[in-house]
Amino acid sequence: MADHDRTDSLAVSGAESDKILILDFGSQVTQLIARRVRESGVYCEIWPFSVDPARIRAFAPRGIILSGGPASVTEEASPRAPAAVFDAGVPVLGICYGQQTLCAQLGGQVERSDHREFGRAEIEIVEDSPLFQGVWQKGGRATVWMSHGDRVTRLPPGFRIAAASEAAPFAVCADEARHYYGTMFHPEVVHTPEGAALLRNFTHRIAGCSGSWTMAAFRAAEIAKIRARVGEGRVLCGLSGGVDSAVAAVLIHEAIGDQLTCIFVDHGLLRAGEAAQVVKTFRDRFNIRLVHRDASELFLGALAGVTDPEAKRKIIGRLFIEVFEEEAHRLGGADFLAQGTLYPDVIESVSFTGGPSVTIKSHHNVGGLPERMRMQLVEPLRELFKDEVRALGHELGMPADIVGRHPFPGPGLAIRILGAVTREACELLRRADAIFIDEIRAAGLYDRIWQAFTVLLPVRSVGVMGDGRTYDQVCALRAVTSTDGMTADVYPFDMAFLTRVASRIVNEVRGISRVTYDLTSKPPGTIEWE
Repeated sequence: MADHDRTDSLAVSGAESDKILILDFGSQVTQLIARRVRESGVYCEIWPFSVDPARIRAFAPRGIILSGGPASVTEEASPRAPAAVFDAGVPVLGICYGQQTLCAQLGGQVERSDHREFGRAEIEIVEDSPLFQGVWQKGGRATVWMSHGDRVTRLPPGFRIAAASEAAPFAVCADEARHYYGTMFHPEVVHTPEGAALLRNFTHRIAGCSGSWTMAAFRAAEIAKIRARVGEGRVLCGLSGGVDSAVAAVLIHEAIGDQLTCIFVDHGLLRAGEAAQVVKTFRDRFNIRLVHRDASELFLGALAGVTDPEAKRKIIGRLFIEVFEEEAHRLGGADFLAQGTLYPDVIESVSFTGGPSVTIKSHHNVGGLPERMRMQLVEPLRELFKDEVRALGHELGMPADIVGRHPFPGPGLAIRILGAVTREACELLRRADAIFIDEIRAAGLYDRIWQAFTVLLPVRSVGVMGDGRTYDQVCALRAVTSTDGMTADVYPFDMAFLTRVASRIVNEVRGISRVTYDLTSKPPGTIEWE
């Protein structure tokens, strides 16, 4: 895993021993395990199942979780947990595929099932267990989320049944002496209502974690790490206008002050007023050295006639690096380059198993830098999820309108224009998007929505406005709710709100004559919506 084999990456203060290791077998919801664990105040990291056993020993986790995955344990070449998992002498929790390989490797048996379970299922609690404490009791029933075609048919020596379902006689199994547990269902998803409590029981009651990992601790420890690593060196940070790079810049500035210079490459594809806000916030409020390069003509010229979104991303990514390098050269270079890389970027940009958690993003620079740049990377947010970055931003005293800003892709408006990118199209989209966001804010809904934006569709619609016929463009509105960006549901606007937004756009944005609303949700593991 590129640059993620650093066992010194843990940034917790006073809780260095309170960490959980998650080994990924390719599940599309592995990140949700990490989310639930961190929500309970326990630091964790996700590594591939094929990790060097020496790293597991060096990491010294209090407990290990084996994720689900798409493979079948019944196949000879399917992945297995390294022996170091069982030699570590710490509690182990296997989830779905993780349970199956746990049992198979310890002497049990797994077989193909004629009765598969996908979706909600009911389990019966057969025995009490520390895993169930305060959640379920013997003789009770519970709703869980299943997703399996294989099942454990014989338990390893030392294990007993703790819960069963119709298709999975060993829905939960346990070896209390060694503190090994397996669940056939997925406790990490919201469709298992008490799943988070089960994971908390594993991390706190069974693995003995204190739950003391906080943003205040992260801030203090990360500042110390930045100072130790950078020393007297100079750092350049590329600002994009988004939350991630902004929080990274403020954190680094707190650590090293004027040794940091930010370069804001304005590609002309930001939302209305954002370029000016970035400059004002960082120069005036935080007194951070900032170079603002307006390169909009360069980017728009290179994008002329390009309609494929992947081609747009590559053009923008290439030009961003070129312009950044020009400005860095004018400044005399630097020793380090800071980036706002997040943990989902790292995980999604590395293939652990070839399963659903393989690379699904193409515009994150998480694989290192071009050799010619001769700078070392500083990525202080590399171990955080988006909502944790926001919590850190609040901890740093950043303005709410910056920290709470909806996610915005690096390529900006270019991939929200589903056609050729022109200055005119960008202006149309900016004006329509500004109206949409303005109405959302006026209704007090902005902070309840994860991401809202407008898309310019590559179609025109014939209509009549007043006494004249029109042949103008169509835009689509999109708004979703989410916590971590892994899954998303459509925000349920009422018809009065949508009618008001559509009326304003059609009346105030000359060139758009029709507005639609996108009702698509984002189920687990699908490609990122932008």
